[in-house]
Amino acid sequence: MEPKPVNRAVKLEGRANARTEVRLSLVVSPELNETLEELAERSHSSKSDILRKAIALFDVAAQAKQKDQRVGILDRDDKVVKEIVGI
Repeated sequence: MEPKPVNRAVKLEGRANARTEVRLSLVVSPELNETLEELAERSHSSKSDILRKAIALFDVAAQAKQKDQRVGILDRDDKVVKEIVGI
């Protein structure tokens, strides 16, 4: 029997500091860049937004792991269809 998750959804928002921003330079493979471009196009956002959301999602997963919790994808009936592992 799978325990019901306490938090059904986590809003993925960056912890933006209104006072200052930090600009990063990132080197990626052509394949990863293509993936970023496709994700940005599908979500009508920028590659930077995709990376911000990815970092926020990783943060949620890392915090869950510290609490011995698991991260998964549920269907409409709250059945786990995929568990995210290796984080």
